[in-house]
Amino acid sequence: MLPLSTVNRSGATPNFPAMKYSYLELSKMIDHALLSPALTDQELEDGCRLAIRYQVASVCVKSYAVPHASQILAQTNVLVSCVVGFPHGNTTTASKRYETEQACQNGAAEIDMVINVGKALSGDWNYVENEIRVVSDETHRHGAKIKVILETDYLAQGGAGLSAEQLKRNLCQISERAGADWVKTSTGYGFVKQPDGNLRSIGATEQDLRLMRESVSERVQVKASGGIRDLDGLIQVRDLGATRCGTSATAAILDEYHQRELAVKTGQPAPPSLDPKGASGSTADY
Repeated sequence: MLPLSTVNRSGATPNFPAMKYSYLELSKMIDHALLSPALTDQELEDGCRLAIRYQVASVCVKSYAVPHASQILAQTNVLVSCVVGFPHGNTTTASKRYETEQACQNGAAEIDMVINVGKALSGDWNYVENEIRVVSDETHRHGAKIKVILETDYLAQGGAGLSAEQLKRNLCQISERAGADWVKTSTGYGFVKQPDGNLRSIGATEQDLRLMRESVSERVQVKASGGIRDLDGLIQVRDLGATRCGTSATAAILDEYHQRELAVKTGQPAPPSLDPKGASGSTADY
């Protein structure tokens, strides 16, 4: 199971074919992540203005930031997405419903809800489905849409007597029955302790995106998040059938699009990919 394409730091200059997708076809896939625990008000404002400049689909923020983000993004075509139960999904169903209600009343057009992973691994399917349905119903009551986050890093060993593939497929199908508009891979904060004691988060993988797309009907969309930090990764996500991508590397990805587009038009080699940490300030979230 391999992660999606990562930035090229070899210094080699590849030859690119004509652009496969238009700028807006790719920029409107992006939910620009503003989810750092240390995010300042100024960084929130700067991130919202970046989202407007790059014409992304939405900014993804925590519930306290929804009013401020909504004010900045009013009269633009950039939506506000709000995470609920973030990042671990361990709050009560009632808390998630109320957080959703507040977020929607404050201007959120989309909700990114984290499931209770422990309940999923325990095989408490009634709990998992009921919680998703409660939050979905609250979301739709406000005319908003919901993305259900599975946190695939925590499902990699399977659980509840199911293999990892069976578990993920089951959760996708439960999410659809409960009213999800998207199923989503990860929060970007699903760090798993490794044998050496270090923490690691992989995020979206080709295998998981294929599986999720195959596990739901065409009514339900797929969102990739975690580890997508360059243009090739975003293109691969779209090729795999996902319609949204959560990332904090928006500037690096879309600047690379313009550089590559110019190289195609002029016949000149494109520069190596930008380091997304330098462009966005973070590779820790999304």
